[in-house]
Amino acid sequence: MPLNIVLIEPEIPNNTGNIGRLALASGSHLHLVKPFGFEITDARLKRAGLDYWPHVHITYYDSAADFFEQHQDKKMAFLSSHGQKNFWDIPFQDNLFLVFGKESVGLSKDILAKHPEQLYKIPLFSDHIRSLNLANAVAIVTYEGIRALK
Repeated sequence: MPLNIVLIEPEIPNNTGNIGRLALASGSHLHLVKPFGFEITDARLKRAGLDYWPHVHITYYDSAADFFEQHQDKKMAFLSSHGQKNFWDIPFQDNLFLVFGKESVGLSKDILAKHPEQLYKIPLFSDHIRSLNLANAVAIVTYEGIRALK
C-alpha cells in the first residue's frame, strides 16, 4: 500500500467512516488510535463507510504510545494547523505515514514538540476559518501523495 493514514483519537464517527472509504479507494492502510469518541460499532461510522467498511485495511492501537512504539522506525508526516511547511512539501514515498489528530484539538502538544521537522499544514486563505474538516484534510493530503508517487 502506498500510504498509511493515521487517525489519533478520532472523535466523529462520520469522519472516520468517510476516511475509511477514502483509504479503500486510495489503496491506503488506515490506522486508528484509541481512545475513540465513539464506539467502532456506531451506526454512523458504518453509514459513512457504507458497505465498504469490511474491505478497508485497518489496524487498531490502544494508545498513541502503542502506535509510535510499533512504528518508531517509519517515515511520518504530521498534519497540523501549527505546521510551518505546506503539505505539498511533504517528501512523499511509499509507505509514508500521514498522521492526523482529533477533530477538536488536532495533534497533542507532546506529538507536535517531538516532530517539528515533520510538521505540515494545509494552507487556509481566509481569516474566517480555523481548520478544515478532518475527512477533507485527509483526502487532500492523501491524493496529493498519490499524485506525487505516480
